[in-house]
Amino acid sequence: MSIPNRFRVLFFGDVYAAPGRRAIFDHIERLRREFAPDLIIMNGENVAGGFGLTRRMASSFFRVGVDVITSGNHIWDRPESVESLEDSRVLRPANYPPANPGSGVYKIKREDGVGIAVINLQGRVFMDPIDCPFRTLDAILEELGNEYPVKILDFHAEATAEKKAMLFYAKGRLSAIVGTHTHVQTADEQVLDGTAYITDAGMVGIPSSVIGVKPEGALKRLILGRAHRLEPEKTGPVFICGVVIDVDPVSGKALSIKRFRLEGSRSSEG
Repeated sequence: MSIPNRFRVLFFGDVYAAPGRRAIFDHIERLRREFAPDLIIMNGENVAGGFGLTRRMASSFFRVGVDVITSGNHIWDRPESVESLEDSRVLRPANYPPANPGSGVYKIKREDGVGIAVINLQGRVFMDPIDCPFRTLDAILEELGNEYPVKILDFHAEATAEKKAMLFYAKGRLSAIVGTHTHVQTADEQVLDGTAYITDAGMVGIPSSVIGVKPEGALKRLILGRAHRLEPEKTGPVFICGVVIDVDPVSGKALSIKRFRLEGSRSSEG
């Protein structure tokens, strides 16, 4: 079997709570037909009520066609999330201390000879003081060698400058760098030295919210300056955000990146 001349990745931005889950379940088949991807990745750290991921939910996404689930800092918010990390297709950021459960790299060798590695890293600016994502990436790439030309990084970070810095640090060494965490899709997609990049892929959820939560709770936190329970927004139009990336599977160089923002089903409390 010969290696194809194009490998296509469909990447969904942070899938938020029940509205985001339903949007993926309802529309993934249509999007598979529309984009014809070879690999589907989604960030799933917020699927369980906005915080964390359960094994059952991860299995339900794999059943409908998701290949790899990446995450970030919220993967630790729910004790059940640890069980989901027993599946090698569920990633946590690789630069958390190695004693933590789970892995930050998933490797695939397809029957047609295409080697793919999905990498998950987390930024440190305005976030937890964990290990350096730049040095961690160097170690991962050295270990991967040349067996996995198609290398996709989910860089889960708060600061846009840190994400952009990763582009200039890793350009030419990764097929794609997709930013997650802020839940707001950016319009800066580009290909630089064979590396596709976007600062943030956006969110699969209800945009008439504060990055997925009901505005009332977020406002109380901000105005009163104290903790207040945050509840996922459940009413309103749901949008599906992400990117489609084409890669040369032999060289691992990105050919193109295109962002999308599609309206899904309307969600309601009922």
